[in-house]
Amino acid sequence: MNDTLSTTLTILGLAAVTLVTRGFFLFPDRELPLPAWLMRGLKVAPLAALTAVVVPEIVLRNGAWPTSWHDARWPAVAVATLWYLWRPGVLGPLIAGLAAYLPLHLVWGW
Repeated sequence: MNDTLSTTLTILGLAAVTLVTRGFFLFPDRELPLPAWLMRGLKVAPLAALTAVVVPEIVLRNGAWPTSWHDARWPAVAVATLWYLWRPGVLGPLIAGLAAYLPLHLVWGW
């Protein structure tokens, strides 16, 4: 099987799995009863997924522990965290973190 065919079949298979799993709760005529523990777990699932993606990106460099402290991501995280503690929200910490990250990364090459 050539690479184009296998890639196409993989994409179609993933699309089918995504369609079925996302549409699973739309198929029944009545609401499915879910246990309380599952409902609690579903409330924190987006935060857990975001943490699983963001934390390795912050603490690892190219898949390995950094060998120096010259990493612009750590001061940016500190600034964003301090901003969030001062004024909770989404946009403020994002802008503060980028304001710390960009000069360190682009100007000083961290």
